[in-house]
Amino acid sequence: MITPLSKPLYVMAKPAGSHCNLACSYCYYLEKADRLYADESRHIMTDELLEQFVRQYIESQTTPDVLFTWHGGETFMRPLSFYRRVVQLQQYYAQGRRIDNCIQTNGTLVTPDWCRFLHDEGWLVGVSIDGPQEWHDTYRRTRSGKPSFREVVRGIEMMNRFGIEWNAMAVVNNLVVEDPIRFYEFFRDQLGCRFLQFAPIVERVMKDERGKELLALPPFSEDEEAQSSGQSESKASPPISGGVGGGLGLTPFSITPDAWGSFLCTLFDEWVRNDVGEMFVQIFDSTLANWMGVPPGLCTLAPDCGHAGVIEYNGDLYSCDHFVFPPFRLGNIKHRTIYELMNSPRQQAFAKIKRERLPRQCRQCDVLFACHGECPKNRFATTVDGEPGLNYLCRGYHRFFTHVRPYMDYMKNLLDQQKAPALVMDAIRRGEIQ
Repeated sequence: MITPLSKPLYVMAKPAGSHCNLACSYCYYLEKADRLYADESRHIMTDELLEQFVRQYIESQTTPDVLFTWHGGETFMRPLSFYRRVVQLQQYYAQGRRIDNCIQTNGTLVTPDWCRFLHDEGWLVGVSIDGPQEWHDTYRRTRSGKPSFREVVRGIEMMNRFGIEWNAMAVVNNLVVEDPIRFYEFFRDQLGCRFLQFAPIVERVMKDERGKELLALPPFSEDEEAQSSGQSESKASPPISGGVGGGLGLTPFSITPDAWGSFLCTLFDEWVRNDVGEMFVQIFDSTLANWMGVPPGLCTLAPDCGHAGVIEYNGDLYSCDHFVFPPFRLGNIKHRTIYELMNSPRQQAFAKIKRERLPRQCRQCDVLFACHGECPKNRFATTVDGEPGLNYLCRGYHRFFTHVRPYMDYMKNLLDQQKAPALVMDAIRRGEIQ
């Protein structure tokens, strides 16, 4: 069958919507319940919609392997019976395909029953934890203001006892970014983590008509709103240059471009000298993939967007997890299939934003192949020439990709010779790479 998709189609599912037992200061999803679904009383995925989603999602795939990703909010707010039903439906609709599942959690609700299920079904677990206790507990607290670190570690230790495969997902905030070595050593030496993902926090805020502070819509939202309403033109928000303007401000936990660049370079130097092949850091692996000219596995460093949507508890499908706002709502799977929505003109237009709206400064950059302008949600700065659409973290990323170039070149050469990238550590010790 001829299909427009040459790679897997991903839709991240939110079975409990934004419902969560924590109230993290930097969470970009907590406000969705009031901002988008205030009129709905129960923010949970029904059994009927679950079956529609599982069936449609499997049918939309053009490859024999199907990956389901369960996200939140907090996924463990749904009972185990919900996920047992997930497995039953997947088995029923698989039609010979191989089904895998990964689930993201804050780790505080892990129980032996959960562990037995996750182990027996072979689910990969992502655990949100931001490093040492004082950093983690600064922003990741319960709704009553209590710290969550000890409960997260308890959950990790329990999963370790049951032999469950898990990886860590950390948010790099204004505290973490200042001490990358301590951050890295916590995961490697104290937690025993071998698969580490982390993401920089960059959030802008605005005030609504009531004076309530809300996260600002991502760039290009006005254009999408105009497109959906049939308007040909729209007035975009003022771009940001150097600082934050246009009535929008960066949250206090957001990081600066220079701090991000320093964080990445320092952490990379520790990893590339000691842990290649032993500690797997997503952004480093994805950078090497771009050096090799293969898909990076990290959407922010891919050349295009558009193949990874998100479905809310009620069936609403959005273009991306960071674009769950009205202008980027594609429709509802009760009325149109996942395949139709993810291949719709609106999603195809969204997919092109990343590549087509790169400013000239990016198009002329010597590390564009490694960065691709990073995530469009962060493209609210201006270039040195005043052109809008530059990624706010550009300066930090450029420093990082320039810094790692000799090491990436060397590891690419090793892979081209079918040798292990870990041999780069021997080359560094011999002084072959400066």
